[in-house]
Amino acid sequence: MTDSPQFPVRPTAAFMLSHPAHAIALGFGSGLSPKAPGTVASLWGWVSWLLIQQQFSLSSQAWIIACALLTGWWACTVTARHLGISDPGAIVWDEIVAMWLILFLVAPTGFAGQLAAFVLFRFFDAVKPGPVAWADRLFKGFGWRGGWGILWDDLVAAFCTLLVIAVWRIWS
Repeated sequence: MTDSPQFPVRPTAAFMLSHPAHAIALGFGSGLSPKAPGTVASLWGWVSWLLIQQQFSLSSQAWIIACALLTGWWACTVTARHLGISDPGAIVWDEIVAMWLILFLVAPTGFAGQLAAFVLFRFFDAVKPGPVAWADRLFKGFGWRGGWGILWDDLVAAFCTLLVIAVWRIWS
């Protein structure tokens, strides 16, 4: 795998398995979904969070999210460079970590609350209203700045999701 391909590379299972960063950035295969990879990855994030939540203490969960952000920054940076695309749709680690963060911060909540968080996050991530569109434009390109940009807009979408949930909880 060269560090700077001459043309964009199509992500495949073989590409994903060729480097640990690819497996992480492509959400362990969820980013290879032919339709709506961000939604598939968000669902994967939701399901995997349910397992993490059952197995780890609150402080361990916070550390998992922090480590996932740092590891994801590296993995997204490397994978985008290897794909030759600054923010490819197949890179979905950002959706997974954002879902983890949202579900960590809205806990405890039942299925309806988790579903609302999922739907709100997908809205903010897909439609990119206001601050999410700003965040999506802020860090573009290759390298560490671009890798952070892949994560940044989803973190802003997560913040918007959490803000709506907080307002809803206050007013209900």
